[in-house]
Amino acid sequence: MSASLSAASASEDLPTLLVKIFGKDRPGLTAGLFDTLAGFGVDVVDIEQVVTRGRIVLCALVTEPPGVREGELRATVHSWAESWGLSAEIISGTGDNRPRGTGRSHVTVLGNPLTAESTAAIAARITGAGANIDRVFRLAKYPVTAVEFAVSGVPADTLRSALAPRAGEFGVDIAVVAAGLQRRAQRLVVMDVDSTLIQDEVIELFAAHAGCEAEVARVTESAMRGELDFAQSLHARVALLAGLDASVVEKVRAEVRLTPGARTLIRTLKRLGYQVGVVSGGFTQVTDELRERLGLDFAAANTLEIVDGRLTGRVTGEIVDRAGKARLLRRFAEQAGVPLAQTVAIGDGANDLDMLNTAGLGVAFNAKPVVREAAHTSVNVPFLDTVLYLLGITREEVEAADGAVED
Repeated sequence: MSASLSAASASEDLPTLLVKIFGKDRPGLTAGLFDTLAGFGVDVVDIEQVVTRGRIVLCALVTEPPGVREGELRATVHSWAESWGLSAEIISGTGDNRPRGTGRSHVTVLGNPLTAESTAAIAARITGAGANIDRVFRLAKYPVTAVEFAVSGVPADTLRSALAPRAGEFGVDIAVVAAGLQRRAQRLVVMDVDSTLIQDEVIELFAAHAGCEAEVARVTESAMRGELDFAQSLHARVALLAGLDASVVEKVRAEVRLTPGARTLIRTLKRLGYQVGVVSGGFTQVTDELRERLGLDFAAANTLEIVDGRLTGRVTGEIVDRAGKARLLRRFAEQAGVPLAQTVAIGDGANDLDMLNTAGLGVAFNAKPVVREAAHTSVNVPFLDTVLYLLGITREEVEAADGAVED
């Protein structure tokens, strides 16, 4: 047996004390507890501290004091806690925490609101799948309540299959991603534009100026539901724009409305070193301006043909359709030097499905039912920055980054 295995085996039998302190939080508590324990020559095996609404729970797992001083340690800790107006509990045992099971995952839950009933149902579903909940903590309280369960014991795919189909029933959004260093590694995030990055369908904005908005909208909806071939529907809709003066491009750009949270999402990702891009079944006449305005790394879309200052009713170049979006995601990933497993794709329509399924994490954002069912996870609140929570980024980290830049 190796020395490391012998040491690990010995540590399992080592007598330890679990010291638990709880009560009203105040500065100096943690230092005070360990200063008290230091007088008994113990080693620290583990620490866990949680503060909720001003109440602290501080747990310290320490080795048993040498000699016969355990009783003295207990009395001293209780006396110290009482002097601070705290309660203390000390439990004898052996060894460290039991090892976490293999198959570790992060289960992120978004609720607006997050109810006790849905939380109970999710926890029961996790344990029913054979997994163990190791830790739970809050990522955000605004604009939605976001909590993360650290789970072990079953593969992420198994857990996702157990939870994702029930998310709607629970009244929440649920994302399951495998734990590991890659979660914090540099990533590439690529999103759809119409009804994802922006609140509008760009072709409908053009159509409003051509007086054919209702007709174009009907074709768009059919395409997004997967009822029509996207390329055919694109050509049919663009043909209705023939003859529009090219000055309409500037008018449409001015009418585009970003989705709430879009700027925060992109700004935060960029500060973390992520690369961000868009792929759109819309038009470069709009996406190029968005790329410049938002500081995007990549952008691709269809291009409206303009001849003699007027739209011809045709598009030029490579068509960005369902297959094209997935192809562009791969191209962007290669250019960014990011493996596909480290990519995140966000979209709402059927023409986004190949891209969502190609990415390491596909997020259906306020999507059509067919898309929600096929994507890895879905977000059904109107705030694009909630995607940050699926990456393990807390609201406090977002706000701290904003404050640091402003300062």
